[in-house]
Amino acid sequence: MMAIFHDMIERTMEVFMDDFSVFENSFSTYLTNLENMRKRCKDTKLALNWEKSHFMMKEGIVLGHKISKKGIEVDKAKIEVISKLPHPTTV
Repeated sequence: MMAIFHDMIERTMEVFMDDFSVFENSFSTYLTNLENMRKRCKDTKLALNWEKSHFMMKEGIVLGHKISKKGIEVDKAKIEVISKLPHPTTV
């Protein structure tokens, strides 16, 4: 992924292993960035899993964190799971 999108990373998208996010502040520029990403995928024969793909989201979970216009928050589902773990019995 890093090699495929090397010239786009940190300018129009972020890549982490086999996940990536396309971003921009303005809608029209976002669409341009999205089209550039789609063209790069087509040119390199990179197949996207459409069931895992989400487009034009106002907020979403990325690497276990909720990303929105408010900033970055911990995913509340993760907190709930951890809070239900039993207390340790040994140290």
